[in-house]
Amino acid sequence: MAKAPAPSGGNRRQQLAALQDQQKSTQRRRTVGLLGICLVLAAALLSYPVYLVVKDSRAGNAVLADLGVAADAAACDAVATHPASGNQNHVADGTKVPYDRTPPDSGPHYASPAPFTKRFYTVDDRPAVETLVHNLEHGYTVVWYRDSAPQSDRDALAAIAKTFTSEDYDPTQKFIAAPWSDADGAGFPDGKNVVLTRWTADPANPTDTTKQLGVRQACGAVSGGAIASFMQTYPSTDSPEPNGA
Repeated sequence: MAKAPAPSGGNRRQQLAALQDQQKSTQRRRTVGLLGICLVLAAALLSYPVYLVVKDSRAGNAVLADLGVAADAAACDAVATHPASGNQNHVADGTKVPYDRTPPDSGPHYASPAPFTKRFYTVDDRPAVETLVHNLEHGYTVVWYRDSAPQSDRDALAAIAKTFTSEDYDPTQKFIAAPWSDADGAGFPDGKNVVLTRWTADPANPTDTTKQLGVRQACGAVSGGAIASFMQTYPSTDSPEPNGA
């Protein structure tokens, strides 16, 4: 059987050129595809911070009373008051204070309060209880939440904390939500997931310890309406040291 004639030099060059063109075309498609993927990823990375800013802005503009459950659905006990103690009674950092009531609403505390601009704590970053009691002395509303509270309650408190948006000192922004665990002490009210607390004083004479009160209200669920009412009834100006940050 006769062999097929070998391709001429011109044909070989044409075949080689066609193969090179095919390889270049394939490489261009790959390059364009990779470029498209990179652009999509870059757009996603750039848009995520914008999403967070918008999300925080929406949270900051939310109405406190609209967050969480309605006040009449929160299973809140009546507000309880009792004589406060511990005004200007600073103990050494690391000291474990045995508070009369848990979570506390007054009592001895560490010399430095928690920072003004931090309003929601988790079990991973919460300061010592004794630190937060100092915040109570300065007029903060501290909402203690059970560390095993439903995620819906924790999410609601995180959203509520974001409604207090001022980064400058402002007495109306004195709010902190902080977790409470069994390791902090027994006594968290049965059947309740949050306890609202304040340390009040006579605004005309804040240093009169005979008129200072610990104020607390235990609730079964988080209610922005209940928190708003509590803070309006017990403003931060009525505290032992209202001008402290």
